Amino acid sequence: MNVYIALIRGINVGGSNKLPMIELKQLFERHGCAEVQTYIQSGNVVFRGTDATAGRLAKQVTAAVAKARGFAPRLLVLSRTELERAAAGNPFPEADDHPQSVHLFFLAEPATAADLNAMNALKAASERFVLKGRVLYLHTPDGFGSSKLAARAERLLGVDATARNWRTVTTLVEMARQ
Repeated sequence: MNVYIALIRGINVGGSNKLPMIELKQLFERHGCAEVQTYIQSGNVVFRGTDATAGRLAKQVTAAVAKARGFAPRLLVLSRTELERAAAGNPFPEADDHPQSVHLFFLAEPATAADLNAMNALKAASERFVLKGRVLYLHTPDGFGSSKLAARAERLLGVDATARNWRTVTTLVEMARQ
């Protein structure tokens, strides 16, 4: 069995789309995952499973949550290698000292039609971003929540994405290695 990381988008944010982590853990276990661990309330799951389990998991979990909770979260499953590669590719070394200032947007597929000109025009003078494969690295030293680029990144990338800050990414890497 291999190690995978599921990133679930849009749960437990601002009191909406509530999904307790114990319920999420049990849901993953019912769908064939082993050694399931969750990290913080925003939908990060590390688990062991087969390639077949990981491949069908997004549809199964989305359908189960929709049935039980009335909303259908988006879910992206990464292999441990994919997550480690994304972390190793971080072009912003200041992330180690200021982990809240760097976010990685994990993309469902490569952003072949990304509007990079609009992204450059929208970003604040202090912000920087790099798009590498299926990851957008965004450095927002003045705050992610106030960033116009962060708010519109997914639309400008043209693909589904979910963002995690550097602290979450490094913690998930460590959890996946255990």
